[in-house]
Amino acid sequence: MTAIITRISRRLAGTALLVVMLGACSSTAPTDGNDTPPVKSKADAQAWAQQITEHMARTAGIEIDPATVDALFTPCTGRNGETASDDRYILMYSVKSSVPRAQHPEVVRKVRDMLVGEGLTVNGYRESVDGKPDALVDAYHPSSRYSATAETSGRGDRMYLGITTPCLLPPPASVSPTGTS
Repeated sequence: MTAIITRISRRLAGTALLVVMLGACSSTAPTDGNDTPPVKSKADAQAWAQQITEHMARTAGIEIDPATVDALFTPCTGRNGETASDDRYILMYSVKSSVPRAQHPEVVRKVRDMLVGEGLTVNGYRESVDGKPDALVDAYHPSSRYSATAETSGRGDRMYLGITTPCLLPPPASVSPTGTS
C-alpha cells in the first residue's frame, strides 16, 4: 500500500511540476509568425529545459549523465531566412543517459505516456527498427509550442533526451537608474 501511495505522490508531484513549468513558458504564446514571442531569459529557458528532461528521466527511471548536457541557442529565423534585431532565440537542449539497449522501448513508452498525460501530442513513435531496439518518441505541446524527444542515440546503450523551445525573446536589458538633482 505504501508503494502505491509513493508512486501516486511522485506522479502528482511530477504533474504539478510540469504544469508550473509549462505555465512559465506559455503565458504569451504567439498565434502567428508576426506576434511577439514569449519573454524568457536564456538562463531561465535552460533551467526550464533541464527540469523537463529531468522529469522525463525520473518518469522513465533512468539517470542523466550531467557531462553530456548540451544547450544550443540559435537565432530565430523567419520563413524567408530573415532574423529580427531583438535577439530572439530558440534553445535546443539535450542530455544523454546510459540505458541497456533492450530497455530503450520501455523507456520511450514511459516517456510517451507521461508526455501524452501532460497534454503533448505525439508526432513520432517507434520501439524498434528491423526488429532491433531503436526507440523514439517525439512530442509537441500545442499551446507552449515546445517539443520533447527521447530516443536511442547511436549504436551503444545511449539514450538522448531533448527539448526544443519555440522562439523566445530575452527580457529587456535592465535600465540602470539615472540620478537627477
